Amino acid sequence: EQANLDVVRTLCATLDALKPRSDGASYASLITFVKDRPGHDRRYSIDASKLHALGWAPAMDWDQGVECTVRWYQENEWWWRKIKTGEFLAYYRRQYADR
Repeated sequence: EQANLDVVRTLCATLDALKPRSDGASYASLITFVKDRPGHDRRYSIDASKLHALGWAPAMDWDQGVECTVRWYQENEWWWRKIKTGEFLAYYRRQYADR
């Protein structure tokens, strides 16, 4: 179980370690609190007991998993850059316009 704010703080700390900001500030200084929306999720909790019963075990702990994920995104900008530029919208229009 992870509170949303704890997830964000973990991401910020990981970024601080892997890619420090040029101004020396922590990424956590960028956190902006907004008014909660109706139905806001305050935390996420996953029950993996059935997976464990089948013999599954995580390959790494939470912090290692976050670091691997952040590194992947840093090394694969080609994959996510289209989302930030809006280039992906043309794909969605082609694929889903008739639905």
